[in-house]
Amino acid sequence: MLATLPLLESTTFPLITRHRLQTLQVNLGYQCNQSCLHCHVNAGPHRTEMMDAETLKLILPVLQAQNIDTLDLTGGAPELHQGFRDLVVEARGAGVHVIDRCNLTILFEPGQDDLAEFLAENQVEVVASLPCYSLENVDRQRGNGVFDKSIAALQKLNSLGYARPGSGLKLNLVYNPQGPTLPPDQQILEQDYKRELGKHFAIEFNQLFALSNMPIKRFGSTLLSKGQFHDYMDLLKANYTQSNLEQLMCRSLVSVDWQGKLYDCDFNQQLGLKLADETTTHLRDLLVAPLGNKPVCVADHCFGCTAGQGSSCGGAL
Repeated sequence: MLATLPLLESTTFPLITRHRLQTLQVNLGYQCNQSCLHCHVNAGPHRTEMMDAETLKLILPVLQAQNIDTLDLTGGAPELHQGFRDLVVEARGAGVHVIDRCNLTILFEPGQDDLAEFLAENQVEVVASLPCYSLENVDRQRGNGVFDKSIAALQKLNSLGYARPGSGLKLNLVYNPQGPTLPPDQQILEQDYKRELGKHFAIEFNQLFALSNMPIKRFGSTLLSKGQFHDYMDLLKANYTQSNLEQLMCRSLVSVDWQGKLYDCDFNQQLGLKLADETTTHLRDLLVAPLGNKPVCVADHCFGCTAGQGSSCGGAL
């Protein structure tokens, strides 16, 4: 795989600092039941990296010590971690909002038959990947049969109350472009998704998050191999929007990898760009050390979050 970090480290991206820590985003491991082209984690069925029990036990105390509002669980497929459900129950019991970054097809994997019911029972917000509302585009990006399984999973979540008025169960979808382009207007695309999914499959959801593809890992390597990397970076920089800086996720979120190491965001994690503050490097350090007003480690890929409408784990900025 072709590395993009050497092309990203020298940057003109502006210096930014952190605000209050509101979200702990934890990558429970890289094992996944899918292998998607746009995946910046290079997750897949053959990855074996998973968070150990000792590190997992630190998560709840850190949430409490830092008075963190939201636990954002990701992977790979986070649900494949054997401690996923116990962690969700503990966090919800402590009054923490939990987000599950779900690929939808995981609901049909062996041993996950009651996963949807578990998520609903514990009022977990589901943020689900669905890169398009057409079969051809989804299967091209994520593999044959993924679209049909994704639709069935969404229908199951709806049947349990997700996205239904008054249920309190949030179901948000994630869109990624098919290639080296910026996402279209998020609000307009959301209307398209709701119309098409409602008309053809009677599916409802709350919001659509439109995310830019980041020029790192699997997607970045593909850009390099096709000679498209520099053009894509030029596109991101040409669409830089300064007003997006204030709402960047790295200002209120810290990313934790499967070993407990800390990063400013999930993208920095995959590039190995650690926190600028060398005294705070591991999850255990957050038991005593605040992160507010600390500088954020930036590189050229950060233009992916500020281009056009902006892009974060919560969609357009």
